[in-house]
Amino acid sequence: MGPLDVEAGGNTISADAATAADMAEAILDVAKLRRVLVGGGVGQAAAALYMMLFRPPAGLFLLSGSLLRAYYGVLAATVLFGVAEAWTGLWLSHDDPAAPPRRRAVGVAVLWASVLPLLLLAGVGGFAVLK
Repeated sequence: MGPLDVEAGGNTISADAATAADMAEAILDVAKLRRVLVGGGVGQAAAALYMMLFRPPAGLFLLSGSLLRAYYGVLAATVLFGVAEAWTGLWLSHDDPAAPPRRRAVGVAVLWASVLPLLLLAGVGGFAVLK
């Protein structure tokens, strides 16, 4: 099964399952870990930045000024974490023979920590970007 089978939507597996499988396999393979960290960080930062600039807050966030500030604060923190996640992926790609086990451990920790900003982004309306 090649990447074109997944993208074509054949009877193999969906793209979401392939992404989840890549994240699970990234813990064991440094090359996949780099790819997931850079791609996930850039995608997370881009989605949060898009929401900050082009999507006004809706629903509960319009009730008070403090909730409105919290909306933009969560999005700004998600942008910063996405940039830090992508930077970690680039840092992992540095060829230093003495540091890879420690760098891999830091990369795995950042990958696990990236779940929370992703959930916060989806919680404040990240799925509206997909409309």
